[in-house]
This record gives sequence, C-alpha cells and structure tokens, in this order.
Amino acid sequence: MRKASALLTLFIILLIGAKAQTTYEHISNTGIYEFLDELANQGYITLNSTAKPYSRQYIAQKLEEADKAKQPMGRMLRQDLDFYLKAYFLELGSDAEQAYIITSKQDKSRLGLSFASFSGFYNDSLLRFSARPVAGFNYFTNADTSLSHRWIGAEAFAYIGKNLGLYANLRDNHESSLITGPTYFTLRPGAPVKNFGTAGVDYSEMRGGIVYSWDWGSLGLIKDHVVWGDNYHGSNILSGRTPSFAHISFKLKPARWIELNYIHGWLVSNVIDSSCSFYDDYVFRPVFRNKFIAANLITITPFKRLNISFGNSVIYSDMGVHPAYLIPVFFYKSVDHTLNNTNTLGETGQNAQMFASISSRQINKLHLYTSVYFDELNVSRIKNGQIHNFFSLKFGARTSSLLLDRLVLTFEYTLTKPLTYAHKISTTTFTSNYYNLGHYLLGNSKELYLAAQYKPRRGLSLKIDYTLAKHYNDYYYTNRPDIDGDQPFKDLTWQSNIIGLSAEWEVAVNTALFAGLTISNVKGFDVDGHKAQYYLDKYTPKAFQGEKSTINAGFRIGF
Repeated sequence: MRKASALLTLFIILLIGAKAQTTYEHISNTGIYEFLDELANQGYITLNSTAKPYSRQYIAQKLEEADKAKQPMGRMLRQDLDFYLKAYFLELGSDAEQAYIITSKQDKSRLGLSFASFSGFYNDSLLRFSARPVAGFNYFTNADTSLSHRWIGAEAFAYIGKNLGLYANLRDNHESSLITGPTYFTLRPGAPVKNFGTAGVDYSEMRGGIVYSWDWGSLGLIKDHVVWGDNYHGSNILSGRTPSFAHISFKLKPARWIELNYIHGWLVSNVIDSSCSFYDDYVFRPVFRNKFIAANLITITPFKRLNISFGNSVIYSDMGVHPAYLIPVFFYKSVDHTLNNTNTLGETGQNAQMFASISSRQINKLHLYTSVYFDELNVSRIKNGQIHNFFSLKFGARTSSLLLDRLVLTFEYTLTKPLTYAHKISTTTFTSNYYNLGHYLLGNSKELYLAAQYKPRRGLSLKIDYTLAKHYNDYYYTNRPDIDGDQPFKDLTWQSNIIGLSAEWEVAVNTALFAGLTISNVKGFDVDGHKAQYYLDKYTPKAFQGEKSTINAGFRIGF
C-alpha cells in the first residue's frame, strides 16, 4: 500500500512539474493538415497522421522541426512554413507579426490584435489567450436550382499556467435547402438539425474542451470530432463525420516508438426509452437510451517514418458507464464476454470492432498507407469462399513534389463488404445522431478517388479530382443463419461519377476565398422492388441528382 501511494505521489509531482499545454486544431483546417502532410512526405518532419485532430502544440512543434531541418527547402514551401509559423506564435512563444500590441510595464502583459491571423490575443506570465470570429458563406448553383450555406460564430483558446488548456468554438448554420443528412453519401460533416422547413435548415454546434497535459501525455474532457485511420477522402475507421460528441480523451507517448490514443465517448442513440419518456401537460417528452463508445489506438514506430497502428472499440448501451471500458488498454470484446456471458435470455452482448492502419513515408516524397476495419472476423469464413467477414479495406498513395514542385498526386481505393458498420440492436449501432461513425458509403460499397493538387504560389491551391462511388444491395442485419452468405457487390443501387475543379486562396491565416466547378452524374437503379428514384432520394440531396454541372463560391473566416 505504501509503495502504491509513493508511486501515485511521484506521478502527481511529475505532472505538476511538467510543462505542456494542449488545445486542438479542428480537422476542417485542411490548409495546415495538408501542409504538415507535405512536409512529412518530403522528409522534413516525422508525423503520425493516423489519429486526428492534432493539438496546436503538436503542430507548432512540427513547424519548428521543419524550420530546423538541415535539408534544403524550396522557396514556395519555405514561404508556407514562414506563414504558418506566424499563425502559431502563442504556442511558439514568439511575437505576433503584423500586430497592434499594448504592453504593460507593470506585469509585462501584452494585449493586441494580430492582423496576420485576424485575431485578438492576450499574453502574460500566467495566461495566454486568443479569440477570433468565425464566419463563412458557400453558394451553389446549377441548371435546376440554387442554394446556400452560411455560418457565423466565434472561437477562442487559452493556456493557463504550465499544464492547462481550454478551447471553444460555437457556430450557427443555415442551409437554404437540406444538403446534409445521415443517409446522404457525402463527406459533409453531420448536422444536428434543430429546425427544418420551407425557409431552410438551421443547426448549431458547440465544440471545445479542457485538457490537462504533461510532457508525455494529456487527459481531457472534450466535445469535438475524431478521425482515426490514414486517408485523404474519408476514413473507414472513425471518419469524424458525425456531429461532435463529448468524450474523455487520453493520450500517452512515453517513448519515441510508441503512442496510445484512447477515447470514451457519450454518443446520441436517438432510441426512445419508453420507461423514462413521459407527457407533461399533453406535451410528449422523449428520453433517449444511453449509448457509449470506448476505443483505443496504439501506434508502434519500429523504423523511422513507418507507423503501424492497431486498436479496438466497443459500442455499449443499456448500462451506465462501466469502469472496465474506462481502462484504455483493454481488448473490449473480451470484456463484453465477461459482462454478458449468456444468451439464454436473448441478445445481451455489445457491439465490438477491431482495426489497424499502416502508414509509410520511408520512400522520399511518397506516402503509402492502408487501413482495415473489422466489424466481424471469423477465421472459418476465410477458408470458405461462399461466406465473408464484415470488413472495410482502404489503401492509397500520395506523392508530394515528385514530378513538379508543389504538385501533389493522390490515389485512394476503398472496399467495404456487406453489413459492415451494421448491427441488429438499435442501441449499439456504430452511429451517433444516426450518422455512421465509419466510412460515409456504409457497407457493400466501393470507391475510387484520384486527385491532383498544385500550389503555384503561397496560399493559392488549384485542384482537380475524380470520384467513382458505388453502393450495392442494402442487406439488413438479422438473426438468420446465412447472414454472412449475402453476395457482395451483386446489384448496383446507387452510383456517383464526379469530376471536381476547385481553387482556394488563403489570403490570411484562418481566412480564405474559394470557388469550384463540379461535373457530376449521380444515378439510382431499380433493385429489390425499389425504383431508382428511391435510392436517389435516400442517398443524394435533390439539388445534386442526375447529370449536373454545379458552380460554387464563397469565403470562410476561422474553422
């Protein structure tokens, strides 16, 4: 007992003495994420891109690592690096360039406006704080219709003392027509819709968290999006497409070669608990059944620039938060066997998954990656060609400046077998707010993605991409014995061919103008007694069905 107390005391002392702070940069800030990826692909930095979001401190460290790299750097890449170094001046302990600063001689505090990052900030010996507006507008038009999406809000982050970080982001959204929904096959983030009518769709979202950090780890209570699995066009493990959900985040990196990411989250089941729901003066008050996720991802780096990650997760419900699922290094399927060791009274088990990801940047200017998600894995199915496991496989490659300086080429392919991500118990499905936590195309789907991106000058990105997406029969998870014999990729129900041309100009940190042209052909097919229009309406917003040439343009401030 004394040894345990001594170890606990030593651990607390180490945490108090350590100097580290954490706030997270949202995954929608694609500029900095793509830039770090470019630096890693060309060997200027090492990067674990399997788990996102990155913390602002991690980003700043990687920018410093690139700044100190010995190998020569091209002029335009150097300009981008200098640009982003200015954006993370609070994390780097440097002065804000292009800023109006008021300095107090008494307490050496600094209050200012940074024109480079379009934000206000405060800095003294205890507190570092920054706040900025969030706003944006995106207008779409084609031969049949016009629609828009606008958003407005604010975001802020702060570091207090040596170990505490806080951040918050609030935005209100309005879509003139519904273009975001749980069944739509799109990479657009999920929306917790609060109002839907002839005037359009309104929804808001609050993200943020409080994080305690030390030199080799962090522990936080966060409501944000989580992406696990290397990808450039939608992850097949945790895609981050659901509305943000509250979760405990625990990260450890005790050595250069190993890293642990763990979350325990509170999902939204949308399943009504009839025993708790009630009427109050003739107004029905629905109460949803609880739903949780516990997931871990361990990354091993056996060689420089090679990351091998593996982990597992469980969606559990109909009990409170269970302490066994709070242990970050467990194999949760085995825990489920212990807690639910009999099926004599019905289906008592939870919904467990396994996954792995490999990322290699050992060949200069080339990123090779693959990830696999197992919903169900049975060795006997591998030996029998007539039945199949439920899994999703993704692999791809990206070259950076291989043929031409600042030219990025991407290839990615995803294949998902039937019934992957599905489950027969409504409270333990791999969803939150009805949105799938995994790949946006769901089970029994295929996708090919090709892209070429070129940056002719600092801040300007030109891109052309092609996506061929196919979704086949909608099989349903039932208790029938031949469930693993459903023929994969039998009847095509929905197909999308899309060519995209886009341009974005990052005029300042967190501020950009963008425009694009999308040439698409989205079709449905008559299958399983349903007409083609049924599948079109289910998977595609009305504005983008059929053959369309759609122009969009807009701006954004903040993320």
